[in-house]
Amino acid sequence: MRISVSSDMDEPVARLLVAELRERGHEVRAHGALRAGADPQWAVCSEAAAREVAEGAAEQAVVCCWTGTGASIAANKVPGVRAALCADAATAEGARRWNDANVLALSLRLTSEPLLKEILDAWFAAAPSDDAEDRRNVAHVEALDARPR
Repeated sequence: MRISVSSDMDEPVARLLVAELRERGHEVRAHGALRAGADPQWAVCSEAAAREVAEGAAEQAVVCCWTGTGASIAANKVPGVRAALCADAATAEGARRWNDANVLALSLRLTSEPLLKEILDAWFAAAPSDDAEDRRNVAHVEALDARPR
């Protein structure tokens, strides 16, 4: 799978994220502090990674900043993106299943190596729900993107 990854800081957990994704067989497209010469501002690099998902250049993205909050906010401003800030595996699994999240947001401050692996395991093991109510909710969110601002 092609995955865009962004981080506003070159932190050990961000480097570990890239290595872990590659070890799992994914093609990684790096942004921000993870790519030489790229703009590392959280709003800019998170948007870049999210835009690749929205435009089909990547199937999913993982966006990171110190708390994960700014990265998730910026990513969610891109139409077609459903970014979820996940601090544990259960939240990651639920975000994929119930919300059909296509962008994972992580905190560089709170995410340890074991926790990162648990979150990624849950994220990639989960599939979007086929439940009618869940699909209606996702469709409603998608319709919000289409509304004029």
